Amino acid sequence: MESSNEAMGSPFDDGDLYDVLLGGAEFGLDYYGDLARRAEGPVLDIGCGTGRVLLPCLAACVDIDGLDLYEPMLARLRTRASELGLSPRLYQGDMSGFRLPRKYALIMIPYNAFTHNVTQESQLRCLAACREHLLPGGLLTLDGAFPGLAWIGAEQNVRVLEGEIQDPRTGRMLRVFDTRSFDRVRQVQHSITEIESIGADGAVELLQRSSYEMRRDGFIKMKWLCCLAVWGSNAGRSGAASMAGS
Repeated sequence: MESSNEAMGSPFDDGDLYDVLLGGAEFGLDYYGDLARRAEGPVLDIGCGTGRVLLPCLAACVDIDGLDLYEPMLARLRTRASELGLSPRLYQGDMSGFRLPRKYALIMIPYNAFTHNVTQESQLRCLAACREHLLPGGLLTLDGAFPGLAWIGAEQNVRVLEGEIQDPRTGRMLRVFDTRSFDRVRQVQHSITEIESIGADGAVELLQRSSYEMRRDGFIKMKWLCCLAVWGSNAGRSGAASMAGS
């Protein structure tokens, strides 16, 4: 499975394409933006991607840094920031083992990014790294999705249309398909994502075929952290947890 993933590539290998598809998503913007503006010290955005959350915070004069594993995502973020006259402080690294030069009043892991820690060990390493980078009284907040029966009990290996969007670069329609399977022992979701570009004549071009895994157990061990609040969205599929450092 791992070698197949590596050969196929990641959906995060093309920051420009990712930004077309998800750069305008509004999920969590109000929540994370409000926390960042009220933070009494520096803020760290883990899994900052192309800057969906980070750039509005930076534009609001928040003292914010970004961490992401994928250089193409950071490259796109830098381009967007330059267009806005902003200069973000960015780091490339793994959320399960990072070491940065300063500590933070707020660390946030938006948009289900924490679930890319596909083992409990990597989850705990991520939490430990976050704790090491929190100022006294600092806050860690993240969101995820609870794997209900409708999710993990769904038919597997079925190619499903996830959405369509017009590519502003070309005017062509983009279609995103996802084929999911679940390892119920490891509690991991495996996805194969295919992005197609549709021409005016109906011709289909495959732009990207990639794969990734996400841990879907819905639980993490809270070691060295005190859980303050956990809540779900109206859709019942996503939620957030806020935790304070000791």
